[in-house]
Amino acid sequence: MPRRVFLKDSALALVTLGLSPSFLRRTTLAMDLPLAARGKVLICLFQRGAADALNVVLPFGEREYYALRPSIAVAPPTRAAGSVGAIDLDGFFGLHPALAPLKPLWDSGLLAPVHAVGSPSATRSHFDAQDYMESATPDHKGTPDGWLNRYLATSGTCEQCTPAPFRAVAMTPQTPRILQGSAPSVAMNSVAEFTVRSGGTQAAQLEALYRTGSADLIHGTGTEMFEAVKLLRAANPQRYQPEHGAVYPASQFGQRLLSIAQLIKSGVGLEVAFADVGGWDTHVNQGGATGQLAQRLGDFGAAIAALVTDLGDRMEDVVIVTMSEFGRMAQQNGNGGTDHGHAGAMFVIGGRVNGRRVHGQWPGLAREQLYEGRDLALTTDFRTVFTEVATKHLGATKADTLFPGFAPNATLGVLG
Repeated sequence: MPRRVFLKDSALALVTLGLSPSFLRRTTLAMDLPLAARGKVLICLFQRGAADALNVVLPFGEREYYALRPSIAVAPPTRAAGSVGAIDLDGFFGLHPALAPLKPLWDSGLLAPVHAVGSPSATRSHFDAQDYMESATPDHKGTPDGWLNRYLATSGTCEQCTPAPFRAVAMTPQTPRILQGSAPSVAMNSVAEFTVRSGGTQAAQLEALYRTGSADLIHGTGTEMFEAVKLLRAANPQRYQPEHGAVYPASQFGQRLLSIAQLIKSGVGLEVAFADVGGWDTHVNQGGATGQLAQRLGDFGAAIAALVTDLGDRMEDVVIVTMSEFGRMAQQNGNGGTDHGHAGAMFVIGGRVNGRRVHGQWPGLAREQLYEGRDLALTTDFRTVFTEVATKHLGATKADTLFPGFAPNATLGVLG
């Protein structure tokens, strides 16, 4: 096989690892690298496409909700046989019935929804709003790094510390905006793919080429890449078995959360994990208790519930935060869907979470209470949630660096 063809084919298999340049430049590994001590882990899950907060955590106690959504509203909680209604949380808010797997988390105090939360930016552009949420600098497009990368660059590092090559991992094909920056991170589609695609004769030949210094694809980084592969391979991901009866959905999102659980349990030093899932842009035929949105929520809720079940008592050291770039219009449109809106909803899940309570100030859905007369109004800046998670859970001490120009008006109280 011609050398360039071999390098191209092998590199295509390895490029899915998504190793950031700083990771390749700065990380040196040894096969006897000790497993990292068990520490705090933050898992960020991005619902790309603007999830409809009013049908995710629905205000069944407000009559305007049903007036605004005559055909897509979810019915109030009911015990009638054969009927499908909201899952009652507190007598006013309820979970969409497709999120039934999350109700045990609420009952056990692990789940804390945050409503009417989001970006103060008025944009309804998916691209801009996602950028603002991941950079944590609304209406400032020139921010060079993501807020999680700023955390990694300014927290938990010391000259004596053993480098953790998998300190920050994104289960995505490329490094997401939230992890872009000077601090090292890794992106991969799955733990199994990370190791399987590196095995075999071709990988050994490619490793030899790198070590001769003759490879012309990733100069001077081959040894570090293969040592990282070997480190993760030692965790035997192909033999991984979820615990406590956890069953992950076969969907891409479900399998990515399974990979995150593998990394946490493998002791490779994971501190920050990220995954995203699309399909939330429901302009047409959104559905109510059943339909398009319900199918998406079913997979979302089942995957998160499986992750929490699988981790078991490790959830004392884990916080999961869900986010979406903005919510959707309060009134349904003429196509049985919802258009781009403003405020949305987030979930915060973990052992130290102040659960069994919907956090945030509810603004109401009367015409005069809506943002620009059409959208759920914002009462909590998303950076308030991020600040609390970064400081109370991860122990960050430089919140002004993570979130430049922002100071929370008050503590939300999501974390104890």
